Amino acid sequence: MTEQPLSEHSADVIVVGAGPAGSTTAYYLAKAGLDVLLLEKTAFPREKVCGDGLTPRATKQLVSMGIDISEEAGWLRNRGLRIIGGGVRLELDWPELASYPDYGLVRKRDDFDEQLARQAQKAGARLYERCNVGAPVIDDRTGRITGVHAKLGEEKREVTFHAPLVVAADGNSTRISLAMGLHRREDRPMGVAVRTYFTSPRHDDDYLESWLELWDRRGPQDRLLPGYGWIFPMGDGTSNVGLGILNSSKAFRELDWREVLKAWCASMPEDWGYTPENMTQPIRGAALPMAFNRQPHYTKGLLLVGDAGGLVNPFNGEGIAYAMESGQIAADVIVQAHARATPAQRELALRNYPQVLKDTYGGYYTLGRAFVKLIGNPKVMKIATQRGLTHPMLMKFTLKMLANLTDPTGGDAMDRIINGLSKVAPKA
Repeated sequence: MTEQPLSEHSADVIVVGAGPAGSTTAYYLAKAGLDVLLLEKTAFPREKVCGDGLTPRATKQLVSMGIDISEEAGWLRNRGLRIIGGGVRLELDWPELASYPDYGLVRKRDDFDEQLARQAQKAGARLYERCNVGAPVIDDRTGRITGVHAKLGEEKREVTFHAPLVVAADGNSTRISLAMGLHRREDRPMGVAVRTYFTSPRHDDDYLESWLELWDRRGPQDRLLPGYGWIFPMGDGTSNVGLGILNSSKAFRELDWREVLKAWCASMPEDWGYTPENMTQPIRGAALPMAFNRQPHYTKGLLLVGDAGGLVNPFNGEGIAYAMESGQIAADVIVQAHARATPAQRELALRNYPQVLKDTYGGYYTLGRAFVKLIGNPKVMKIATQRGLTHPMLMKFTLKMLANLTDPTGGDAMDRIINGLSKVAPKA
């Protein structure tokens, strides 16, 4: 690996994509003194489909990166999750833990992503916006990736960037991974999120809201769908309202989810304002790649982080926390590899990255895949909401499990059970 950049288009590491995964990776690499190119296909600020709600897991990552998360800086805090289903409404505060703060945050993605990218820049990463990455540069002799071809700026000038390591942080579609022969695993769950924004008096609620029963009431017979609805207050006069749906059912393939969202909003109380005339943005959708649905996470000089590696939590569809965490893990592995004396030693360190991810998330994601299969059956979901929601202690356990919020050492009995289950589950 080069100690000094050979030119403005060469570096120690190229990071493709400046979403939460890419910007976090670039931040930690730059902070450790490596020369990093961060390539983003659009220009900031830019829109992304997201619920905009951040759990304490994601909040911890922002604190670690030195982001100002004060209310004065435009962040809205939330105390926990309000769960609605089976005729029950339950408010669950985020757990008090040594490892995570006891509050979450809300921030629009266009603004959120830019803050992370600018933080990476401040740490020393070289950010290129409007940089559309195409094919990888492959060494004919070794088959390793040694750079990327790209089109830069509005004039789409052709540029080639070089680095001995490339990080794929280019989201679910991850063209760079596909070009390196890494395809999606069909045996792993996928989800879809659809959402829009409404002006609403509910914009400054203290809780994120999750509706566990998603009813489609448009036909002759009501039917329960395999997913959940959310209402997240934005604190700016609007609410983010959306649906998360699993691909594990027939309904997933049959339905127009934008129409389902419209019908669901129409069933809400009128004074909440979730009506077409109050909609401030069109309904947009995005895929949620879950539970390591693209592997291996390292091969031939390419590391996968965030959605590119299918890091979304299958229990709750959360992606940002895991995007940022995997970015930090990848950066740590790269920094250690960079300090090794020989190519063989560097490769040994890099090949450990998939194992670190499996040790960190593998067992928990295996439990999540089993959970996804269960709730894909509407009958199971109905029984779970009707029985489970009437037991606050059980729901407290469920919140910790779904949001992956436990203390790894010490902790209470619930933490020990969840950590124990994650340890014994296969790390596939």
